[in-house]
Amino acid sequence: MNIKLNDPPVIEPLDDHGKRRRTALSCMAWAGAGVLWTLSGGVPRSRLISSAYAEEATHSFSFVQISDSHIGFNKDPNTEPTSTLQEAIGQVRKMPQQPAFMIHTGDITHLSKPAQFDTATQIIGDAGMPVHYVPGEHDVLVDNGDPFFSRFSNQYGRGSTRHWYSFDEGGVHFIGLTNVIDLKGGGLGFLGDEQLAWLKQDLQARSNSTPIVVFAHIPLWALYPAWGWGTDDSEQALALLKRFGSVTVLNGHVHQVAQKVEGDMRFYSAMSTAFPQPAPGAASGPGPMKVGADRLRSMLGLRAVTHVAGREQLAIVDTSLAEAHA
Repeated sequence: MNIKLNDPPVIEPLDDHGKRRRTALSCMAWAGAGVLWTLSGGVPRSRLISSAYAEEATHSFSFVQISDSHIGFNKDPNTEPTSTLQEAIGQVRKMPQQPAFMIHTGDITHLSKPAQFDTATQIIGDAGMPVHYVPGEHDVLVDNGDPFFSRFSNQYGRGSTRHWYSFDEGGVHFIGLTNVIDLKGGGLGFLGDEQLAWLKQDLQARSNSTPIVVFAHIPLWALYPAWGWGTDDSEQALALLKRFGSVTVLNGHVHQVAQKVEGDMRFYSAMSTAFPQPAPGAASGPGPMKVGADRLRSMLGLRAVTHVAGREQLAIVDTSLAEAHA
């Protein structure tokens, strides 16, 4: 196997106004226009969605990704992460076309306490759509994650000891993985033999042309292993996915937008709704990055993803909470 995932992550440079071009463009999507993200030769490109594309989009569906809400966190730079989570959910409710569902890529809570799960799920429930969860390491601090898996047993299977699942929507196959139990050295994620065997079996019945979306908390690509931003045995999972013509891998954990393209696989890390973290290697280690209240919401946000029948690439739009109000 020859999957090269050690190139530095793509973190777009700030312009003179302190904004990234992609997130500035994405603001237009919230204002009623739209941005289609495609990849050519591994380079992301954006263009406004034309009326022709809008007509084609009638055969599409969209979903939303949020991540790292950390309900229960109460320190700088955000002592009230419930408020910023509510803002994110408010923006979902304002979308002109309601998404089919939402994905939460982990760290719903900060300390795995029942009250924190209650608060988070109540706020997220206000979006009024199905939600698919995977755990972050902060969600499995108690009894090896049993409270998390019991709470969301409807997606994992009642009475099941399995901590992963899949479902289909609009011709796309979605796979929710757990890589935050039995973390490896330096905090690297871990899937384990049982989960990998299940993944192999789950994919066997899928044709090579089936679009695949995988979501997990810790990156499945080597974003920055020195900080635990990667998964120890991810190459085995990626080898199983290599035959598919369209694979999108979504994660949280790093609290910022980063991306990687390798062949037909596209990897996207998401912003948090609670607090930012420093860019890889920009600090002595990962953790909450203190920023002023005037900058906080520009570093928090959510992601809208659209699938259009007949197109391999998914349209990816990342929007900060600050831009959502622009």
